[in-house]
Amino acid sequence: MKSLFKRYLLLFIIAATVVSCVENNKPNYEYMPNMYRTVPYETYGEYPIFENGQEAKLPVEGTVSRGWMPYPYENDAEGYASAKANLENPLPYTEDNLAEGKQLYTIYCAVCHGDEGDGQGILAEREKILGIPAYDDAGRAITEGSVYHVMYYGLNNMGSYASQTSIEERWLIDHYVMNLKDQLAGNPEREFEEAASFNEVENIIPAVNADKEMVSKETSTTSSEEEENQNEE
Repeated sequence: MKSLFKRYLLLFIIAATVVSCVENNKPNYEYMPNMYRTVPYETYGEYPIFENGQEAKLPVEGTVSRGWMPYPYENDAEGYASAKANLENPLPYTEDNLAEGKQLYTIYCAVCHGDEGDGQGILAEREKILGIPAYDDAGRAITEGSVYHVMYYGLNNMGSYASQTSIEERWLIDHYVMNLKDQLAGNPEREFEEAASFNEVENIIPAVNADKEMVSKETSTTSSEEEENQNEE
């Protein structure tokens, strides 16, 4: 009888020990531990499992970051001239857009170009940067397209602002820069436009003028075909 009691007592102690060691957060046995815990590869580390032995990889060719699209104008004289002649601001010229453009201009541009766009920003006054032209400079004859192009690539002492600002923010600044140009030149104040719906300004990616011409040709062709069909009916 005592022997049987000792056996039950021993079984109870073993069972209690096993139960007390169980962790509810993970299973008792891991048949495939890599399914539970990933291998902690170090950034830029060298591991034979990767191609060329390097953990960090370049993006797949042809891919772009989310929310970013390629800019179709090249960073050269020809690209600048093309953007200057053909690129237009797709955002409506509204009071709200102009106010937002002023805020962004104050943050990114006024320190060099001045609050009035006359090239007399605080850095120019302190002679840190010299020769900043006013926006009404006849030699430059800036346009919406040239302003955006320079913000995207930079020009001379001015660096690119493509990484600091979004596409929409650059177009908002563009509106305010052109407004300052008109004020310096003494031009009449531009009338505000009606605020466009989201669908009307959804595509704010700068487009090459040739594409616009192609679209217009396709539209005109479609319209002429519809007119011919109506006449035949």
